[in-house]
Amino acid sequence: MGFFDRPLSVLTGLVLVCSLAAPAAADQASRLDEIVQRGSLRVGMTGDYKPFTYLDKATAKFSGFDVDMAESLGKALGVKVEFVPTSWPQLMKDFEADKFDVAMGGVSITLDRQKKGYFSTPIMREGKTPITRCSDTSKYQTLADIDKPGTRVVVNPGGTNERFARANIKAADVRVHPDNTTIFEEIAKGDADLMMTDASETRYQQKLHPGVLCAVHPEKPFDFSEKAYWLQRDVALKAFVDQWLHISTENGSYQAIYKAWFD
Repeated sequence: MGFFDRPLSVLTGLVLVCSLAAPAAADQASRLDEIVQRGSLRVGMTGDYKPFTYLDKATAKFSGFDVDMAESLGKALGVKVEFVPTSWPQLMKDFEADKFDVAMGGVSITLDRQKKGYFSTPIMREGKTPITRCSDTSKYQTLADIDKPGTRVVVNPGGTNERFARANIKAADVRVHPDNTTIFEEIAKGDADLMMTDASETRYQQKLHPGVLCAVHPEKPFDFSEKAYWLQRDVALKAFVDQWLHISTENGSYQAIYKAWFD
């Protein structure tokens, strides 16, 4: 039976239900409407993950790839951007407490986070890979190479890096370093042997420590992951952010921001 072959009483009922539902949906303000009316976009950031986000505590200013992207999004929305400091261990709790509209700053897509909100179109595809002293790259090519007694793996607390290390490292020593902005110095000075983190970060830190720290096969990471923007659950907001990303990619503004921080 096709739609137009249904009994008139059924069609009348469908029309009535739709007519009643439409005003209710129209009366419910979206998160996107709230942001525009408020005049500000609240962006949660850890400020400890270069080159995505870095908080200069002396000036209280954020800088980084996703800081520039947040400013671009705010401009597209016609609102100012308000950066809300958070941390990786606190990120989920702050998101659930509605302290910000979107989390940015190198946020990886996970199913646990997906349960709480929406993710934008992915902005980057990568995975976990080691970074170590350049003289030791041949020693840490595989997880089996790394997971040996005596190997010192350093991790930052509360995020996907620690989760990956805990899931894959059983024999080696996993050490938590609380400050993600100084964690790579632990490797450089010999207090840790390596860290497993996102390939983009290993490339960036390799550039900051030429001849000292080297990324280990960042083109072939151990696993698959994607980065995106983590949004409070609102269909209209996700649609806007996805469209903004699409336009930014097509008109070259995304590539310009990427080049400034990664190339």
